[in-house]
Amino acid sequence: MRIYNFEEEAESVNVDEIYMKEAFKLAQKAYEEDEVPIGAVIVSQGKIIGKGYNLTERLNDVTAHAEMQAFTAAANFLGGKYLKDCTLYVTVEPCVMCAGASYWTQISRIVYGAKDEKRGYASVNPKIMHPKTLITSGIMEAECSELMKRFFKSKR
Repeated sequence: MRIYNFEEEAESVNVDEIYMKEAFKLAQKAYEEDEVPIGAVIVSQGKIIGKGYNLTERLNDVTAHAEMQAFTAAANFLGGKYLKDCTLYVTVEPCVMCAGASYWTQISRIVYGAKDEKRGYASVNPKIMHPKTLITSGIMEAECSELMKRFFKSKR
């Protein structure tokens, strides 16, 4: 006997939001460790292969951004420096340094949450991204932006 379900499909799941939630968890971890609350994950074939959050204070290293941590982890996982067919999910628009690093990884796609009007790559040099990298912005923008505002408000 077969059972058929004639009810409408449940609301479709937004894959970008699923992975951004994972990046957001890492941003919250950074916040708890008194680091600038940015988190990043890299996904390949539906699997997280790299993740990171800001560690600039802990490591006393200005290059220890979330994206840089995730790039290194993903490259180690894949056994190579190129991240073709991978997607970076990051809670805040990458800075120029991270955008430049993404160029060299040849990552296929970058999805970010909140814009960074002061230090984001788009306000400094929007052409810094690899020409084949697709950019999606605004995923969980409100949550990502609010976490950053809360962090910097606590510093003033």
